[in-house]
Amino acid sequence: MRVILVPVADRPECAHALNRSFALARDLDASVVGLHIRPPGDRPGDSATGAEAEWLALMRPRSRKNSVAAARSLFARASRANGYDLHKSPRARPGAMWMEKTGSPNRVIGGNGPVADLLVVSRPVKRDGSIARLFLTAALLASARPVLVLPPGGEHPVGRRICIAWNQSTEGARAVAAALPLLQLAQHVTIVAAGPEKRPGPKSNQLANLRCWGIKSERITTAGDDDARQLLGTYRANKCDLLVMGAYSRNRFSQPVFGGVTESMLYRASIPVVMLHS
Repeated sequence: MRVILVPVADRPECAHALNRSFALARDLDASVVGLHIRPPGDRPGDSATGAEAEWLALMRPRSRKNSVAAARSLFARASRANGYDLHKSPRARPGAMWMEKTGSPNRVIGGNGPVADLLVVSRPVKRDGSIARLFLTAALLASARPVLVLPPGGEHPVGRRICIAWNQSTEGARAVAAALPLLQLAQHVTIVAAGPEKRPGPKSNQLANLRCWGIKSERITTAGDDDARQLLGTYRANKCDLLVMGAYSRNRFSQPVFGGVTESMLYRASIPVVMLHS
C-alpha cells in the first residue's frame, strides 16, 4: 500500500481520520492524499441532480467557500504535525498531496478511489441523513478498494492485533488479499470462522497460506448461531484493534442496503474495520 486516500472536510472526525492515516502511512512507507469534495454549484455552470442534490442539501447550512479553505488548512496542519511534506504531484518518496473535486461523493470517490490502495473514512454517528454516511457508502460501493472505517474519535494505534472474519466467501478472500500489507505489519492475527464451514469455498484452515507472506495466525471457530455477537466477542477477547472482512450487500445494483454482520460492524460496533466490497 503506497497511496492512502482520505476524504477531508472541516469536521472533528476528519482530524482523527487524518492522524490515524498518517500514522499508518509511516508504517507502510505510503503517501496520504487528502480529497475535499465540493458540492455542485460552487462554480459557474454546475448543476445538481440525484445524489449530488442530496450532497448539496447537506452542505447548505455552511459556507461552502469557507469549508474548502478550512478543510485545506486542516490537512496542511495534520501533514506538518506528522512530519509529512506537501507535494503537488505524486513521487516515489512518501508525502502529502491535496485534491479538490466537484460532484457527489459517489461520483468523485468512484473516479479517484480505484487508483488508491486504501481509503480511510469515519463511521457515521447516525445511519441516515449524514455526510459521513454518504462518504462511507461511496467509499465501499464505488471505489472497489479496501476501506478502513474508523470510529469517530480516539487516537489509539490500529493494526497491531488484527482479527479476520472468515465465512468462505469470495468477498472475504479478496478483503484478506487486499489487507496483506497490514497483516504483515501486525503483531498478532486471529482468524474467526463462524460455525461449521459447510459452504462452498475455501476453509479457514487454508488461510495457513498466510505463512508464505511471513504472517503467523491462530484460528478460532465460534458456535455460529449469532455471528455478529460472537465475532465481536472474539475480537475483544483477543484484544484486537482492527477487523478485516468482506462487505456484503443485499442488492448490488440499487440503493445500498447492507445486512447481517456487515451492518452490525458498520453501525453498531465501535471498532476499526477494513472492508472490501466487490
